[in-house]
Amino acid sequence: MIARRVVVALGLAQLISWGVTYYLIGGFGEEIAADLGWSRDIVYGGFAMALLVMGVTSPLVGKWVDRRGGRDVMVTGALVNAAGCTGLASAQQTSLYFAAWMVLGVGMRLTLYDAAFAALARIGGPDARRAMAEITLLGGLAATVFWPLGHILSQHFGWRIALFVYAAVALLTIPLHLAIPTHRYAGVPRHDDPERRKLRASDPRSVLIGGGLYAVIATGANFLNAGLSAYMIAVLTGLGLSASVAVWIATLRGVGQSAARLCEVLFGRRIDPVALNLAACLITPLSFIAGLFSGASTAMAIAFALLYGACNGILTITRGTLPLVLFDVGSYGTLVGRLIVPSFILPAAAPLVYAVVIDRIGNAGVLYLSTGIACVTLVAAVLLWMLFPRTEKP
Repeated sequence: MIARRVVVALGLAQLISWGVTYYLIGGFGEEIAADLGWSRDIVYGGFAMALLVMGVTSPLVGKWVDRRGGRDVMVTGALVNAAGCTGLASAQQTSLYFAAWMVLGVGMRLTLYDAAFAALARIGGPDARRAMAEITLLGGLAATVFWPLGHILSQHFGWRIALFVYAAVALLTIPLHLAIPTHRYAGVPRHDDPERRKLRASDPRSVLIGGGLYAVIATGANFLNAGLSAYMIAVLTGLGLSASVAVWIATLRGVGQSAARLCEVLFGRRIDPVALNLAACLITPLSFIAGLFSGASTAMAIAFALLYGACNGILTITRGTLPLVLFDVGSYGTLVGRLIVPSFILPAAAPLVYAVVIDRIGNAGVLYLSTGIACVTLVAAVLLWMLFPRTEKP
């Protein structure tokens, strides 16, 4: 059993870490472009560079968590995040701007969900599922808290001062990360343990197939998350909503995420992670269809934000819990660290792809593209559900 204080501390750390890093570009991107006179390709290309760095460093970070635990990794990440925000706030040239985003890429991989999930799996083993869901409750509110906060700071002090504030806030996660225990779960089965037979992907062929489908789902979800984290406010504005209305509707995404995650915490213990993953993938395309009507109906815009947020919130949890039922939890960090490499590298292109789509097709084109990607993810989820059914009784 993972201590409550550890879960609360990690949840607060996730809220802060996501807010000052991943969601930074969605709050300040347009302002940075206007102030520096840079194109969207440059401004959002920095975020793409950070995602690429996350992918390159992922296997190493996974091994580090398996060997040393989450405390050292995530404390280091807090320092790196602060350095990255400081670098962005000080950047005057594109070279320094991209360098700062590369630093943030390392920091994000060291502090965001995948590192936290690996840390929880290391100390909680198969029992880490509930803790994984619980830390995402607060983390899911990152955009809801930091998009309005960033907007207020930038309006009063400018985006550079706002980012210096973000750097200071990033350091507040250090004492939270120090709450992570250093011990390893004593019940992790060895490779020759009979308990391994309960795993759904226990032989090399099934691991390859299951791992491949898991990677497709994680990549699709991360691609959508990367693109919409950068452009959700801009897309809603482009479809006809005012800037202020677009901001508050976009923040409902965080409400949807945390509401869905709360339901998972309260009622999801008996639900198979594979089936839960399928349900989220099934609803995701419907959210983008609702989004197409955002310009004509505020209610549809709200439905878009809430539904997409809910689905993304569930998919974040299943990205952490699927490996608990599919693979050997003893090598969670190392294996998942390798499998999620595509989910960082390919989504690195999402901000640039979305920018091109907006410029050439329009804001509705972003939602059409998102629907197509969501359908590909759905196919992978269906195959995972068919090939790796639940065998044990709930």
